Amino acid sequence: MPDSGKNSVSKVSVQEDAQDQRLDNYLFRLCKGVPKSHILRIIRKGEVRVNGKRAAVSARLSLGDIVRIPPIRVARRAEEEGAPPAIRLPVVYEDDALLVIDKPSGIAVHGGSGVSFGVIETLRRQRPEAKFLELAHRLDKETSGLLLVGKKRSALTALHETFRDEGRARVDKRYLLLVCGRWMEPLTDVRRPLLKYSLENGERRVCVSEEGKASRTVFRLRSRWENFSLLEARLKTGRTHQIRAHCASLGFPVAGDDKYGDYSLNRNLRKAGLKRLFLHAWKLALPHPVTRDALSLESPLPDALKAFLARLSAHENQDYCQDDGRGQAL
Repeated sequence: MPDSGKNSVSKVSVQEDAQDQRLDNYLFRLCKGVPKSHILRIIRKGEVRVNGKRAAVSARLSLGDIVRIPPIRVARRAEEEGAPPAIRLPVVYEDDALLVIDKPSGIAVHGGSGVSFGVIETLRRQRPEAKFLELAHRLDKETSGLLLVGKKRSALTALHETFRDEGRARVDKRYLLLVCGRWMEPLTDVRRPLLKYSLENGERRVCVSEEGKASRTVFRLRSRWENFSLLEARLKTGRTHQIRAHCASLGFPVAGDDKYGDYSLNRNLRKAGLKRLFLHAWKLALPHPVTRDALSLESPLPDALKAFLARLSAHENQDYCQDDGRGQAL
């Protein structure tokens, strides 16, 4: 770790356990207590150098690379010094190389942007003996379900390769979601390119655009009500907010989606008991990153989402799209 107590430049040699790690994630771990926004800023300004050259936030490090780190003042917040919140992180699968948890909705995978502790920080605090814990992929804060964490650098590298587009043919990643509207087609193969952009506050969004990256989602109809449909989505690519953006572009926003959904409808759904995004990563099949044996994992639909579906069936004629004038639904 660089000496942050002195006004001096630090130079750190990348060791084997950090090989192929992104530059930003490497510095997040190395400079504990430094706000992530500050680390991202000094990388983008070129104050961090790799082998004497500027490097992008997403640059991958190699064994023996020399990372130049400018003087950094560590200013730990009180909540970062203390214990992480008591988050229940059910373990679905674990071995020497891999940890799979069932992430609850409402918890970010990484701390940052005003959030002190995410899933990965919580795991590291709860498992101080673990030498290595890194996310293999991401889930949106509002999304629940299966999340993979590498326990070895070699396993993490293999997982990253598997999740990249060229390796995705070996991955079967499926979500369950409730959309607003009466979906008619049993099977729908959506191929719409998605373009990333940022709002003025820095929040990331995506939109369908020919200038974007190729994006593909296959939707299968599971159940249907008068105003809602339960779908299974299989990801063929792994773009930011891919399922949410594809559904919204088709006119079927995901229920409870505060980024791409319907504000008035979501307000009524909250009153009716749906207080979160109805999107759950429920199934994942892929080769084990070390043994290459077939690995098949499942996470059942959370109780809150199952309860809402039951209530939806019991009140099938309820029109959630209309406000009843009394500020109540159901």
